[in-house]
Amino acid sequence: MAGTRVRRAARWCAAAVLFTGVFAACTNGDRRDAATSARIDLLGAGATFPYPLYARWFNAFARDSGVRINYQSIGSGGGIRQLTAGTVDFGATDVPMTDEEMAAVPGGKVVHLPTVLGAVAITYNLPDVEPPLRLSPDVLADIFLGRVTRWNDPRLAALNPRATLPATDILVVHRADGSGTSFIFSDYLTRVSPTWAEGPGRSKEVRWPVGIGGKGNEGVAAQVKAMPGAIGYIEATYARQNRLRTAHLQNAAGTFTPPAAFEIAAAASSALATLDEDADLRVSIVNAPGERAYPIASFTWMLVAPDLIGAERTEALKRFLRWALSSGDEMARTLGYEPLPEEVAAPLLESLDRRLPTSSAASRP
Repeated sequence: MAGTRVRRAARWCAAAVLFTGVFAACTNGDRRDAATSARIDLLGAGATFPYPLYARWFNAFARDSGVRINYQSIGSGGGIRQLTAGTVDFGATDVPMTDEEMAAVPGGKVVHLPTVLGAVAITYNLPDVEPPLRLSPDVLADIFLGRVTRWNDPRLAALNPRATLPATDILVVHRADGSGTSFIFSDYLTRVSPTWAEGPGRSKEVRWPVGIGGKGNEGVAAQVKAMPGAIGYIEATYARQNRLRTAHLQNAAGTFTPPAAFEIAAAASSALATLDEDADLRVSIVNAPGERAYPIASFTWMLVAPDLIGAERTEALKRFLRWALSSGDEMARTLGYEPLPEEVAAPLLESLDRRLPTSSAASRP
């Protein structure tokens, strides 16, 4: 057992050196402490979208609880792969795992636990157009399909009667890399456009019919800013932090809504209103019902396999989740994220012991 504890401590120290930005590097004293105490240190990896918030949350939780959580921001796919390989205690993803992916994880069921809300904003470069551009689902899909190619297209003009749209080409910008943002956006387009559903469909790596690519939110935003007449999609948090212009999108109720905090939270509340409290939370909340719901919203999830990591680590993760969902809201808002609304967070907290049982889980070697 002593050798096992030393290996765990060494693993944590190596991870702390690799995963800079979340914790300071280990000291010899840290290693001795980890090897001789009952403190549990956790490793996670995955989605880049929640990384700034997770870094802040994990540091604050370590101060409050003594449980250190080290997180590698390597993308949703990387988090799923590391969870499957058993090299981390939890994964994180903006894209829910498929049944086939979950079946490949040794040790039993993978539980998806939403931690915070995200959304995709449509940004554009039309400096002389006021007020904010309004887009309907069919027109937005046809722009990214290459069917609406000019800004003064009659369908766009009908949606924006107070704006003078230029007689110029629409320049589409999309992600050049695979991403959860692309999955959320293409999931939305698949749900609102039969043509999109039969063509490109939903994927982290979409085969875009038209446009040019940019890597990451930064790449898409830079391309849009550099080209008058351009349009692209980025994470709403990134758009707010960088004060980028964003379109108001027509939702399922017919209301044009911005990618703002209340509207994003309304999407989650509306989409989950009819779900059982113990339902599988691998749910899409794009095009959610509700008068004020923003239509391209999504959860980001923490992925936990209780039987794979054992009772002690599962309990430590539950402690963190209870802390984050009850004490982390203000920290999330400060960084531009939207916390889970109370009607989502409260049932999730109440069901944590059922979702993450520890009574039969064996301790991880």
